[in-house]
Amino acid sequence: MRRPLHLYALAVTAVLALAGASPTAWGAPAAPATVVAPAVSSAPAAAVPSTVSPAPVTSRGAPPQLRVEGNRFVDRAGTPRRLLGVNRSGAEFSCVQGRGIFDGPVDDASVAAIAGWGANTVRIPLNEECWLGTSNIDPRYAGAAYTSAVRDYVRRLTAHGLTPVLELHWSHGRYTGPSASCADEHASCQKPMPDRRHSPAFWSSVAATFKNAPEVVFDLFNEPYPDRATPDTERAWACWRDGGTCPGIGYEVAGMQTLVDAVRATGARNPVLVGGLAYANDLSRWAAYAPKDPAGNLAAAWHVYNFNACADESCWSRAVRPVADRVPLVTGEIGENTCAHAFTDRVMRWLDGRRASYLGWTWNTWDCAAGPALIRDYAGTPTAYGVGLRDHLRALNPA
Repeated sequence: MRRPLHLYALAVTAVLALAGASPTAWGAPAAPATVVAPAVSSAPAAAVPSTVSPAPVTSRGAPPQLRVEGNRFVDRAGTPRRLLGVNRSGAEFSCVQGRGIFDGPVDDASVAAIAGWGANTVRIPLNEECWLGTSNIDPRYAGAAYTSAVRDYVRRLTAHGLTPVLELHWSHGRYTGPSASCADEHASCQKPMPDRRHSPAFWSSVAATFKNAPEVVFDLFNEPYPDRATPDTERAWACWRDGGTCPGIGYEVAGMQTLVDAVRATGARNPVLVGGLAYANDLSRWAAYAPKDPAGNLAAAWHVYNFNACADESCWSRAVRPVADRVPLVTGEIGENTCAHAFTDRVMRWLDGRRASYLGWTWNTWDCAAGPALIRDYAGTPTAYGVGLRDHLRALNPA
């Protein structure tokens, strides 16, 4: 990965902080603007194996097979479980930028370092065009090569007792409205909503691949923001759930209900996470618009950073707690752009009080002054920001 220049990153951070955007739009650099991708092929994607080979048993034990019971995840014995860990960014951007599949190592040593922090979960952002093998992606990093690499990483995580969360991060669709990350129709940046052209096919394939690996969790779409495309909040929530032709978005949208249906049509019963509006920071109407899940295994995803609109305990109690009282809450991304951890410490304490889940952004060796990077190296040496998460997880899960 090409790291952003320090001064450029600071400028972008300042602009996005004012806009309330999520750092996942800037945590990884976009592809150079001079690169023009070829058209997407209409040919079907290569077949993906429908099962995941069993992982070897380790002393840490296999990760739990989770199901939703009220507002908690429980394992097969009915014991409440929380997802606590980190994000492992890279597979959403490296492939589309022609740089490889992951950003940094994903070997056993690097996974053991994550486990050594006391983590039990790793969230893996993905790129739908790389998974499906569309013709604009270098074939070395697309289709079977990409899916095989993701499957191998999932096997490695589960062998170390870590729950993998697979998440659609970058998707197709031209969007040039408010808060647009790029004008490219391809999956080279963050888009406001999933697209009907590829996203249902992506989830059909991912779900078919991992339906016999019930320890894997699915996070349908990173950070929806249809509310930036229209001032009508109810229409934005309707777009979020139902998709179709949405105000201010120039491509046909796949709503969350469509993606839930795509997953369940494969027979997969894995837990499914669904994030709200405003880059998954707004859950105020989540309960009213939540998609129906015939498997009854649906949870809410929430993201919170120090520069988000809902970034204090008053808002959390008002807009987030009612959802956490109803369904499991997985805070898929927590972080701050201060290269410190006072804010994430507050978030973790609040979530601990509600027995909710949370994952730090991000287990990558970027300069934490340019974005919330937890580590200095893949042996797990924390940044000044990462110390807070590491020490908190170790206190919750002592070796």
